[in-house]
Amino acid sequence: MLRSRSNSHLRSNVLRWLSSGLAAILLLASVPCSYAGQPKPKKLDGRHQIDQLEEAWRTAVLASDANSMSNLLADDYMAILANGTLQTKDQALAAMRSGRIHVNAFAFSDQKVRFYGKTAVVTSLAHVEGVNPEVELNGEFRYTRVYAKNSQGEWKIVSFEASRISLRDHHR
Repeated sequence: MLRSRSNSHLRSNVLRWLSSGLAAILLLASVPCSYAGQPKPKKLDGRHQIDQLEEAWRTAVLASDANSMSNLLADDYMAILANGTLQTKDQALAAMRSGRIHVNAFAFSDQKVRFYGKTAVVTSLAHVEGVNPEVELNGEFRYTRVYAKNSQGEWKIVSFEASRISLRDHHR
């Protein structure tokens, strides 16, 4: 009788332990995994930031707003324009301030954003209408814009390259 009481007590403790362990497992299983099937918030946040910066860039170009553009560009910014010439930050801002270049319409499509650590690469198709005495602005362009996060954690445009799409290539 002593033995059955002790076995009964042991069984009771084991059952209590198993049921509490099972409850914990069920509780954990019912908590959804925060990243299951969703992008990580950091990447999503980065994409949102880049999308906002792309729109800020477009708005600055349309408004010929050199001050806003200056805030977007890194000090060592370098562009390769559609005609193959290089352009520094100072040259880009001077061209914008001169008023000789004016963009009337700027529409983006086929935009892709890729991240490589603290670097974001944006590629897109742009339809541009505007006036520039040195380069024909009206048309379709493919461009690549590169953003890098600086030591203050801010995204800055470090590089830009535009290529004109010829009518012949556009319909392929």
